[in-house]
Amino acid sequence: MQVSHGTTRRKVIQSGIAMALGAAGMSAHAAWPERQIRIILGFAAGGGSDILLRAITPALAEALGQPLVVDNRAGAAGNIAMQAVAQAAPDGYTLLMGSPGLATNSSLYASLGFDPLKDFAPVSLVGSVQNVLIVRPSLQVNTVAELVAYARANPGRLNYASPGTGTSLHLAGELFKVSTGVRMEHVPYKGGGQALTDVMGGQVDLMFNVLPSALPQIKAGGVKALAVTGAQRAPSLPDRPTMIEAGVAGYTAVTWNGIVAPAGTPREVIARLNEAIVKVLRTPEMAQKFASIGQDVLVSTPEEFTVFLREETTKWRRTIESAGIRPQ
Repeated sequence: MQVSHGTTRRKVIQSGIAMALGAAGMSAHAAWPERQIRIILGFAAGGGSDILLRAITPALAEALGQPLVVDNRAGAAGNIAMQAVAQAAPDGYTLLMGSPGLATNSSLYASLGFDPLKDFAPVSLVGSVQNVLIVRPSLQVNTVAELVAYARANPGRLNYASPGTGTSLHLAGELFKVSTGVRMEHVPYKGGGQALTDVMGGQVDLMFNVLPSALPQIKAGGVKALAVTGAQRAPSLPDRPTMIEAGVAGYTAVTWNGIVAPAGTPREVIARLNEAIVKVLRTPEMAQKFASIGQDVLVSTPEEFTVFLREETTKWRRTIESAGIRPQ
């Protein structure tokens, strides 16, 4: 079959347009970022995640050559912020400072309006903070093994505080129950401050708390620390074992943060952003800054963050189901 000169000419023109558009797209991605970047956070200013994010944004903005703006959108356990980013244009200019809610909220809420595993493109983990198991001073236990033995001898007698149902610290307590087989009653509060105060005062027996918040009271003798919840011991509390060292096999429960973008964000943009984050976080200055706010630097490749998020989602779904927590 013969092709006319007109048809050939049209195909050449169409091919040229396609190549030009493709080159323009590649150029646009290669030039990213060309304007201000917004990082949305699902919690109010002044909290741990907010402090962490604001600690890295000046250096990250310098590395990327564009200003970064923190957009606090508190509410619904972070779901408001997550939904905003899931629905944002996948161009690299709207990001999310993610937290454990990315792994837990799909099991805690019946209808999110987005899928944390499908609607985001993980970029890099950023930091983590260990939790610590603390008990009231008058409780006659000094190790995790003694606490477990006491709980088994007195089923249902112990109670534990948390900043609220479904929070990461509540789930840390539920994971402890599942991992050890003990029975304890959950006492939810409207925040971590009053929960800690009541453990100190003996109104509640114990709680899992973020280490930076609990550390002053641990040092002052207001509470007793039995173990930390990370994979390694905490530099700020080196004489306390990890939960695993204390005999609770496989137990880890840290509060982490990481940057994610909307699904569909170009790979080149994800790679450029990851490169900048890793470069910034691996400086001695940033390590010192993280230590001053009780955080550990935690970086990853996008692929590693993806695997981490899937594993966290599976772990906490099992914990939530075992605890009998029904989605809201």
